[in-house]
This record gives sequence, C-alpha cells and structure tokens, in this order.
Amino acid sequence: MTKPRLWITRRLSDATLERAARDYDTVINHEDTPGSADALIAASAEFDAIIPCHSEHFSADVAAQLDPRLKIIANHSVGVDHCDLPALAARGITVTNTPDVLSDATAELAMLLMLGAARHAVAGDRIVRTGAWDFWSPSFMVGKQVTGSRLGIIGMGRVGRAFAAKARGFDMEIHYYNRSPLPEDIAAGATYHDTVESLLSVADFLSLHCPATPQTTNLMNAERFALLPKGAVMVNSARGALVDEAALLKALASGQIAAAGLDCFQVEPGGNPAFAAHDNIFMLPHIGSATTRTRDAMGFRALDNLDAFFAGQTPKDKL
Repeated sequence: MTKPRLWITRRLSDATLERAARDYDTVINHEDTPGSADALIAASAEFDAIIPCHSEHFSADVAAQLDPRLKIIANHSVGVDHCDLPALAARGITVTNTPDVLSDATAELAMLLMLGAARHAVAGDRIVRTGAWDFWSPSFMVGKQVTGSRLGIIGMGRVGRAFAAKARGFDMEIHYYNRSPLPEDIAAGATYHDTVESLLSVADFLSLHCPATPQTTNLMNAERFALLPKGAVMVNSARGALVDEAALLKALASGQIAAAGLDCFQVEPGGNPAFAAHDNIFMLPHIGSATTRTRDAMGFRALDNLDAFFAGQTPKDKL
C-alpha cells in the first residue's frame, strides 16, 4: 500500500521525524526556514498532508490556490491564527492542532517571565556579567514580590489553568477573566470577573493566555494599562498581537507598569527594537513550548492526527 506523502515544513524533534519517516513518504525542510506562500501552494500539488508550524501562513489567498491533492494540515502548534480556518474548510481541507501537551511548558515559561520581570533579571544579569557590580545597599535593585500578590489571568484555558496552578505555589490570590466562569472544582477558588476592566483593577500581576483573534488584537491598550494598579507587572506568553506595544512603552515610561515579561511580539522573528533599551522588559524569543519532552509530544500529537485521518477516522484535534 502506498504511504501518504507528507511535507514537514520545519526541523521538528528527532523522535518526530523518525516516526514520520517510518509511517509516511516524508519530505523534510532541512533548511528549517519558514515556508513561503508560493512554497505552500506548490507543495499542495505534491503532498497529501502538511505538518506546518505557526511560521507558515495559510491565508484566504493561499487557501484559494491550494491543489485538491492536499487533504489535511496537521499543525505543530496549539494556536491556529496563522490559518484561515473558514477558507481552508471551504476547500475541504481538514485542519488540526496540538492542544494539552504544551500547557505545562508554556506555563513554566510564563512563571519565569513573571519572576524575571519582577526581580530585575535583565539588569541584574547584565551588571554581574559585565563586571559592573561594585555596589550594594538595602535599596539596591529592589523589586516587586510575587508571593502573596494578586494575579490576574486573561484566558483560563489549558495554559491559563496550568499557570494558575503554579502560581498557587506562590500563595498568589488568583483572579481571572474568561468568556464564561469555570466550574468551581476547576476554578479552585479563583475569583471570576465578567469584564476585562474589572479584572485589571485588582491585578498586581497580569498574565495573558488568550488566543489572537480580531477581537483580542491590542487587547492591552493605553486605556486598559491605565486601569491596572500603578506599578503592576504584565506577562505575555500567548501572542504578540494581544499587546499594543507603543502603549506598553508609554505605560513603562510613566511608571504605570513597573515591568513586563514578554515571550511574543507583534513582529516575529525579531521583536521590537525599541524594547532593547528598557531593562525592565524581560524578553525571550517565543520559546514557551521549547522543551524536549514537549516538542516530542507536539510532534507525536500532529502525527496521531494524521494517523487517524488516513485511517478514515476523525482526528482527535480536528478544528
């Protein structure tokens, strides 16, 4: 029996690539560069399936030009804002993602961002690394304490709940905004707010965990930064589109925001060059799910979805 032909657009984990090569007629982009629109369109005539990452964009224009041979796009990601789902559905193309398996890794990174931003990680590392540490006093590099503080979470999906669970280890008072309240056994004592504005008023620390949609673009803007308690810390490990970066810079300059921890940016790769001048912005290059265990799990989840599809079943993570 002929194996389905599969294109893997980026360099995934070794375990993933080994399994893919075993079960599919697999072509891998060993150059590990993002697939362009032209490359995606051309590949659709040569492959039955594609495993892309969030670096490959299936816009409505791309979807309209895809060859009928392509039957399934099994994303190596949870977020699918790089895919125009209605346009792909109109072409009869199945789209899947990889939920559940990266929640803990991303929540760990959000915790790192929160702690790093609160405790001057950027400036502290720099002065020790450069040999500039030649002074100490009780007022030296005093940061914001996480333990016992009020934490606001926007988006209590899988990652938001995993982050809340870790924050409870710091005895944080957890508040959240979600489209609807969670059942109490899942909320685990967290206080629900039915508006973002209500949540912001009590968030000494704010962490964003919602998807990027037209409705959430620039979710954190000048008006909403102003609603946070003065000196709050904001963390974004979700999507760069959630934050108005110019408004964030103004909020930091005014002291309305004491610090920010960012793993994602409006422009990726690259980030925002204006952020580099600010020691109170702790930044990482969108590596929330980048652990060996999680990368293997994400790849296997994408392959599980392909296996189900080509066995004539509905993939577990069909969108």
